[in-house]
Amino acid sequence: MSILLSIFYFFYFAIIGVYIIFMPKVLALSGYSASEIGIIFAAGPLVRFILPFFFTRGLKLDFKTFKIALGFMFFSSISFYFSLDNFYKILFSNIGLGIGLSIVLPFIELISLSIIGKERYGKIRLFGSVGFVLVALVLVKFLSSAEIALNYLVVLTFLTVVFAFMIGKNTDAKERKIQEVKNDISLFKDYKLWVGLTLMQVSFGAFYNFFTIYETDYGISLDMTIYLWSFGVVVEIVMLFFQGRFLRGNLLFILQFTTFITSIRWFLLFLFPQNLTILFFSQTLHAFSFALFHSAAISYLYHLYKHKSLAQQFFSGVTYGLGGFIGALYAGYIYELYPTYLFLSASFIALMASVFLYLFSRKNKIIS
Repeated sequence: MSILLSIFYFFYFAIIGVYIIFMPKVLALSGYSASEIGIIFAAGPLVRFILPFFFTRGLKLDFKTFKIALGFMFFSSISFYFSLDNFYKILFSNIGLGIGLSIVLPFIELISLSIIGKERYGKIRLFGSVGFVLVALVLVKFLSSAEIALNYLVVLTFLTVVFAFMIGKNTDAKERKIQEVKNDISLFKDYKLWVGLTLMQVSFGAFYNFFTIYETDYGISLDMTIYLWSFGVVVEIVMLFFQGRFLRGNLLFILQFTTFITSIRWFLLFLFPQNLTILFFSQTLHAFSFALFHSAAISYLYHLYKHKSLAQQFFSGVTYGLGGFIGALYAGYIYELYPTYLFLSASFIALMASVFLYLFSRKNKIIS
């Protein structure tokens, strides 16, 4: 199973590489404004936010639902071929892809944590980072048209669907048993935790959706920008491999620390958008602001709540969904109106995330 999970992560995050590194640039070259790009990329996260609430009303995260989500992923990726010339078509293609992504990854993450555990999780998940960086380095050499990026998107989605289906098929019975657990998740009671986690992803709206555009607008070449992306993923891989020792400690403190480090990271991008030395240094912080944060967050929620599958659904939906939706929208309008201050605003938002996580406390729930 570890091999199948590794292959799945490789192809899944290769898709993400195409999607967040190249698609914004493809849309910009196709004539879309910054605010339109923000709206388009906000659609998928919005769907991710809405869907978990259906799982509290009877929808089950079982193999049948998982197969439907895989279908949405694949056919939505194909629909991009016919959508690029129209704002509303591309918007609905993103929504379809968002439906698939919002179900598939939490389903697989739950399997990973239940089978391999939090300390070995990073050594499996790092294959996703390898896929991300490889597709970035390869595609930058061949991206001469939008069609090439879309070809990569469809092929990688197909391979992801195949391996995800194999994993889901082998764990169907176990996942049905997990669904029988009573929901013990309260977003309102634990609002400081969920606000902190969500604000972290809001701050990433500037980075995921506009980093490539931001740096190339400041005169950094596309090739160099891709090297910056890739370098960030390399240090992420190193962290994923060695993070097991960190995850034996206080997971909540790790979340507080990594959000604070992320605030510093965005502030450096604001101050030094053309300084390559500082830019590469800021990318080393990706090891903390993504790799360690993500692993600590899903591990903390996995141990905090009894309904483990729904906890992963809400993490994907509320933080990456709602946070990604707000982040994409705010970043689009900020970059269109006040482009210089994009990462200053992101720095402030990440700092607020750290504050909310610091304020969060719940008796007997400091997980180590």
